[in-house]
Amino acid sequence: MAGCRRWLWNWAIGRKQDHYAATGKSLSYHALAGELVDLKRQPETLWLKECHSQVLQQVLMDLETGFTNFFEKRAKYPRFKSRKRTPHSMRFPQNVAVVDARTVSIPKIGLVRAVIHRPLVGVVKGATVKQDATGAWWVVFVCHIERPDVAPTCDRPVGIDVGLESFTTLHTGAKVKPPKFYRRGEKKLKRLARKLSRATKSSMNRRKAKQRLAKAYQRIRNQRADWLHKHALGIIQQFDTVCIETLNIKGLAKTKLAKSFSDAAISTFMQMLHDKAEWYGGRVVKVGRFYASSKTCHRCQNKTTLTLSDRVWMCPNPRCGITHDRDVNAAINILHEGLRIVAAGMSETQNAAGDAVRPANAGGR
Repeated sequence: MAGCRRWLWNWAIGRKQDHYAATGKSLSYHALAGELVDLKRQPETLWLKECHSQVLQQVLMDLETGFTNFFEKRAKYPRFKSRKRTPHSMRFPQNVAVVDARTVSIPKIGLVRAVIHRPLVGVVKGATVKQDATGAWWVVFVCHIERPDVAPTCDRPVGIDVGLESFTTLHTGAKVKPPKFYRRGEKKLKRLARKLSRATKSSMNRRKAKQRLAKAYQRIRNQRADWLHKHALGIIQQFDTVCIETLNIKGLAKTKLAKSFSDAAISTFMQMLHDKAEWYGGRVVKVGRFYASSKTCHRCQNKTTLTLSDRVWMCPNPRCGITHDRDVNAAINILHEGLRIVAAGMSETQNAAGDAVRPANAGGR
């Protein structure tokens, strides 16, 4: 069934390209869906009938969405899928159900033994069956859940400075160091990668070595995701308004500290904060990355020049002279700026593409 889905995806891209080269016009979803009906009747592609019809229709819908996102410059051009590179997957818009604690019912496949991660909540809207790099199959359900709207308050605000020296620094002075899961497992990953590179191509030993390497990477991903979820949830449950500074993660990932920033997964952490704040009735206020939070004294607002190695500095203003911890001072300034944004009614939101949107009257900073 996953092979049928992949073949149809490649066929649809080819038909779109050929039709555009011949006529200069795009081929719509409805036209491709009509050709799919005729395709199932042809002797050489009669095997498409063995696949669930809604899975094939979903392929054409996903491709239409992919081209729409490409023309609106939200994504890259849809690519052909390879059997060797693309993980097996298929989407069911309905009729996938959990029978009991160890059984899942999938259309055209039947009852499948499974380990249920957690009970389903809400109304099931669809499911995706996919295989990861380790060879394990997963069923991911999409559920609709109604939750009461809770107006966010500002009774317990917090300012957070994120970085590599300390992953999060609160304005209260509390610091949490990054766990560095990739750094801790890097030695094992290199050893497994060497074994994979030395194995004979297309051999069983190479397949086993590739699976062991995939499991090692999966363990690191699971450790990082678990830690980030728990850390973000702890902050949201403790504070109702989170003021945090935005960072140019893509730019930082191109520096000599790229491996450390990728290991820290700061962008993923910020997204988790947004999701959990929305779920628990909190609020995340973004402070622009050009705001001078580190080099501004939070007491007298005097600015000074700092290098990356200056972790502790003294305010040069003779009337102040306070000694600052760089990260704590930045967190305090981020808190003040975030509360100012909230008071001015200029709290940033997100658009459908997930990009930050600042109202026109907010002004630049």
